[in-house]
Amino acid sequence: MSKTIMTVDDSASVRQMVSLTLKDAGYSVIEACDGKDALAKLSGPLGMIVTDLNMPNMDGIEFIRNVRANAQYKFVPIVMLTTESQADRKEQGKAAGATGWIVKPFKPDQLLAVARKLLR
Repeated sequence: MSKTIMTVDDSASVRQMVSLTLKDAGYSVIEACDGKDALAKLSGPLGMIVTDLNMPNMDGIEFIRNVRANAQYKFVPIVMLTTESQADRKEQGKAAGATGWIVKPFKPDQLLAVARKLLR
């Protein structure tokens, strides 16, 4: 059974690139356009979540806090995929419950390496 990964980003092109990269590697992908959309689509087992930080309606930090408050997803790895690279933003992500951080633009191999590591 393939692992399911949720990708959350307000940029359709980024969602598409993440989705294609993961699907080509054999993962199932659920796409969401922001934190609120992602929370509405949370159902069933998830192997990992990849989320942007800066999004309308609900940003990545608030989304992570909501996910961590849900017992079913409390320990699902969550990777921030964002243009933000400041230490204080990383700290906010970590405090909210982010597992890792990838700075955009990303290389597909980099994303796959993180997915393989976290989905063992």
